[in-house]
Amino acid sequence: MARSTARPHSETRRHAPIRTFLHTVDGVTIDSVYDPPSFVYDSSRPPSRDLVFVVAHGFTGDVDRPHVRRVVKALTRYGAVVTFSFRGHGASGGRSTVGDREVLDLAAAVEWARGLGHTRVATVGFSMGGSVVLRHAALYGPESAARTDVVVSVSAPARWYYRGTAPMRRLHWLVTRPAGRLVGRYGFRTRIHHRDWDPVPLSPVEAVPKIAPAPLLIVHGDRDGYFPLDHPRMLAAAAGDHGELWIEPMGHAEHAVGDELLDRIGDWAVTAGG
Repeated sequence: MARSTARPHSETRRHAPIRTFLHTVDGVTIDSVYDPPSFVYDSSRPPSRDLVFVVAHGFTGDVDRPHVRRVVKALTRYGAVVTFSFRGHGASGGRSTVGDREVLDLAAAVEWARGLGHTRVATVGFSMGGSVVLRHAALYGPESAARTDVVVSVSAPARWYYRGTAPMRRLHWLVTRPAGRLVGRYGFRTRIHHRDWDPVPLSPVEAVPKIAPAPLLIVHGDRDGYFPLDHPRMLAAAAGDHGELWIEPMGHAEHAVGDELLDRIGDWAVTAGG
């Protein structure tokens, strides 16, 4: 008789998600979705009722992209999940500032998640979103309704203006040139702001020491075509004892992260700081 390879939590039942538009403090509307935790049968660890993951997608993503929804489906086995489209992406308003004012978008999503009754928030960001969750955690302290309790940053840069790889040189063309912004708008459904940063925001590596005592997990692929391994190592060094670094056999961000790794991230967030 063939041996079953089904996962212990493979049988699930889910409630319908809730979709709404949030408003940031600077007046941008943010398309947002709340997915309750899955009802899991025969699981060794049922999902946490107090924990909510707030997922920050990468540049040119949005809440409806298949790779973002796959992340949501995996994490609902461990808690509720809030996803949102950053400004300038998908159905959200405004224009992308490529990681600067996006901290306000994340703050609005975290406040909404807490308003739904969840007492623990784990922010999980990918690529641009990975840099945003680091800066957000540094900027919103323990007294803020937009604070986070656990931080997971996947495939994030350590410093701004990096152009050391071909994909990053293409991205800089997309962001800085009028023709590139047209490609972003019509090819990737991403509306990019034409103004330069002023002032330049706190860099991810500068933000990391300000995150403590919140637990921090830094995840990076050993085949990441955008940011080589000196980026996660710089972040981990800046984090010191309160950070944890996983170098994984993968490429870049949501497209590359596998279900097994998402399970480990979910499990880590449930137990971190608990």
